[in-house]
Amino acid sequence: MFDIPSFLAHLTHYPGVYQMLDASGKVIYVGKARNLKKRLATYFSSREKDIKTSALIKHVDDIIITVTHDENEALLLEYNLIKQHRPHYNILFRDDKSYPYILLTASSFPRIMSYRGAKKAQLGQFFGPFSETTTVRETIIVIEKLFKIRNCTDAFFAARKRPCIQYDIKRCTAPCTKYISEEDYADNIRHAVLFLQGKDQQVIQELTDQMEHAATQQAFEKAAELRDLISKLREMQAGQSVNSQAGDIDVIGCVLSAGMACIHLLMIRQGRISGSRAFFPSMPANVLRKEILASFIEHYYLDPKQLPKDIPREIIFSDAIAEQDWTEEVIANKAEHKVIFTTRVRGERRKWLKLTETNARQSLSTRLLDRASTHSRFGAFCDVLAISFSCHTVECVDISHTMGEATVGSCVVFDRDGPRKNDYRRFNIIEITPGDDIAAMTQLLTRRYEKSKKENHLPSVLLIDGGIPQLNAAKKVLIHLNIQSVLLIGVAKGSTRKPGFETLHFIDQPAVHLAPDSLALHFIQQVRDEAHRFAIVGHRMRRDKKRITSTLESIPGIGTKRRRELLRYFGGIQAMSRASLEEIAKVPGISLALAEKIFNLLHRSGS
Repeated sequence: MFDIPSFLAHLTHYPGVYQMLDASGKVIYVGKARNLKKRLATYFSSREKDIKTSALIKHVDDIIITVTHDENEALLLEYNLIKQHRPHYNILFRDDKSYPYILLTASSFPRIMSYRGAKKAQLGQFFGPFSETTTVRETIIVIEKLFKIRNCTDAFFAARKRPCIQYDIKRCTAPCTKYISEEDYADNIRHAVLFLQGKDQQVIQELTDQMEHAATQQAFEKAAELRDLISKLREMQAGQSVNSQAGDIDVIGCVLSAGMACIHLLMIRQGRISGSRAFFPSMPANVLRKEILASFIEHYYLDPKQLPKDIPREIIFSDAIAEQDWTEEVIANKAEHKVIFTTRVRGERRKWLKLTETNARQSLSTRLLDRASTHSRFGAFCDVLAISFSCHTVECVDISHTMGEATVGSCVVFDRDGPRKNDYRRFNIIEITPGDDIAAMTQLLTRRYEKSKKENHLPSVLLIDGGIPQLNAAKKVLIHLNIQSVLLIGVAKGSTRKPGFETLHFIDQPAVHLAPDSLALHFIQQVRDEAHRFAIVGHRMRRDKKRITSTLESIPGIGTKRRRELLRYFGGIQAMSRASLEEIAKVPGISLALAEKIFNLLHRSGS
């Protein structure tokens, strides 16, 4: 332990960040402080501390200090250091993909679609973000039903000669075949935009005026159509609207149980619930709810994926957090507008907070049940193998190909909590005889465990999807790599290849059949099926990519740019094979002579 009195005596009163390290030099905690000397002195004072802090101090061997220009810079640096080091004693949230938006593309007849990635003005109008892709899909379906906006790709749109099924089921007005004028379609787009902005009442008023005008002109069929649309909008307004005056608000609920926590986020945009989402942080024992809330707010709103204009003006949560005004100021600076943290709420806002806590409680209950079930299956598996004292991870490998084409190997990892998807790996198998599963398995295992051995990340058990030949191949690889600590098990399907009839093969031990209702067998089936699924997905991606590009690559004069234009125009090799010679010649950069070559090759190859 370093000299604490001397360390504290020479500390500065400036704001900054401190990193606590253990004896091995690993960062185990990162914190921020407006006054470094006062903050760190509290850790080593004689006052009674909570359980988490006491456990932390026992492992601290050194502290690194970083002084910052101001308090806001300290908070941002703390956020980045936690993401970089993921310390054991900090509350951690899993990084995720960017959030989905609804995009209305910039064109004469805009398309409605789901979109992820950087928002660029030239692409069109964005609405969101939404917490889940399910919400985006459901909203797009509603827009199609109400305003009949197209959702097809530009290549599909340009190639149409007659309306598609979307027109027949009354979800599109067929602008591709000019069944609707550009002005009328633009009117539908404007109404869809107002609807997405939460201005339902304005849409209803405009449609009511149009209905009355149609009735006075004795266009009764048009008036009836508008009447039905108004009726649908009013039904949706009654069922979905939260509060037309609410604006943009995030409501955050937090629940703790059985050593786990769940954060539930309710997103309200333009007075309408745009979605909700549950988060499950990794955290040390005995943390308080306000600490989890503080960590979540910093992680979520300071994430670079969170765009400034997507941060709402009000954030509601249950418990006041430490340094609340400080965090509020930093988030407001990023948002470039005022942000208010609200913890004492009444009336409608109180109902929203209760709703998020109810959802968090339900999500956590489901998670705990799933976790308990996984623990039971994992424990039963270890008990059957009599390795319960040392079994920490189980890996399973599988091979997938089509008649030897595009062979892909997969490796999935499970522990007591279930699948560890960040540790999944795929391997493109190369330079083997097509269809030689033993050679493919040998290459997969060699590449996987050469690296695992170097990084000391070997599993307790390795499941091989196959019988004795595959098991012997795996044995040879582990002997070659001098790996002796991994238990090998071959999982062979029965003659019927139905679940419940599997045979477990071991090295130098008799085979074992488990009862169909055995929890251990259920765990093995779950792991094996996951390895199989992961391998098949990778194989199909590799195969499809090869098939799409190989045919075009064989044509002289077709380079990367023209191949990209062809695929962009037609959407795929199958649509291209159905196209006429004249349609192929319409693609930018494709001359009539080149189109003839493409047409002849596609039809000769039977693609």
